[in-house]
Amino acid sequence: QVQLVESGGGLVQAGGSLRLSCAASGSIVSINTMGWFRRAPGKEREGVVCINNNGTIYDRDSVKGRFTISRDNAGRSLYLQMNSLKPEDTAVYHCATASTCWSYYDHWGQGTQVTVSS
Repeated sequence: QVQLVESGGGLVQAGGSLRLSCAASGSIVSINTMGWFRRAPGKEREGVVCINNNGTIYDRDSVKGRFTISRDNAGRSLYLQMNSLKPEDTAVYHCATASTCWSYYDHWGQGTQVTVSS
């Protein structure tokens, strides 16, 4: 089993930055891909960005150039640097693990709230 705990969310003004962290514990040797998802109020959950063990990154168009995903070599931590934040980025952000970026994500963290004020 893998346990994931997110941190780093908060309230920020539009144009500001936040850095989210996701700490993994348990069977981390089994982790290949890690990703960030978000769920905004009244909307479905959507994938934001993912990174696999080869370092390949897939991100949605709306965050390109603003969000950067990174992962430590030990595979214990995942980060999301978010710059130039917009009110539409407001959501609960979750990290999750999978075999590939397009596979079923089998472990999820509880999430961290990001609120961007206009």
